[in-house]
Amino acid sequence: MATFFFVKDWKHEYRLFSTHASATLPADSSWLKKAWDVAKRKLMLLPQRTLRQEQAFARALNLSEESVRVLHGHADDKWINARFHFFLHKKRTERLFIVIGEALLVPITGFLVLLPGPNVAFYAVALLLVTHWLSFRGIRRLLRMEHEYEPSTLIEDWERAVSEKREEDFPALLERIEKEFGVEGVRKILYK
Repeated sequence: MATFFFVKDWKHEYRLFSTHASATLPADSSWLKKAWDVAKRKLMLLPQRTLRQEQAFARALNLSEESVRVLHGHADDKWINARFHFFLHKKRTERLFIVIGEALLVPITGFLVLLPGPNVAFYAVALLLVTHWLSFRGIRRLLRMEHEYEPSTLIEDWERAVSEKREEDFPALLERIEKEFGVEGVRKILYK
């Protein structure tokens, strides 16, 4: 069963991320998939916290199960299902407007081909458009899936430290989260 983390970051905004799978492709991948992977690594302009959230949403498209486990920090929160669904609906609406805006930008940046040199603006906007489209579709899939909410004391400790503004405890808590759940780069997702 896939595991997603629904956690507040240091700005008290909810973040959704999952364990980060290896970025390497199998040896028998087509040249198109390899080129796509290289383009994503070189042109991805999103900050790490946003990128990991987009990847988590897109990951939902490839899941074969019909339920996911959602780890959260609210041990006594009976409203976690409503919060999680509200979060997904809000992100779905945001992604829809982003996709529409990027779709309008693609033809405009296509005209930059008349300028000498590579058309990096077109490629960057096209890559972001595909990334946000996959994210939008993943959110729709997540909304249709069953969610098994599981409180985590470690995530609850992190959220308590955030609410009490104990920044000196942040590095140790983030390191413990990385080790316990096997998630790499948690500091870039939940903190500065």
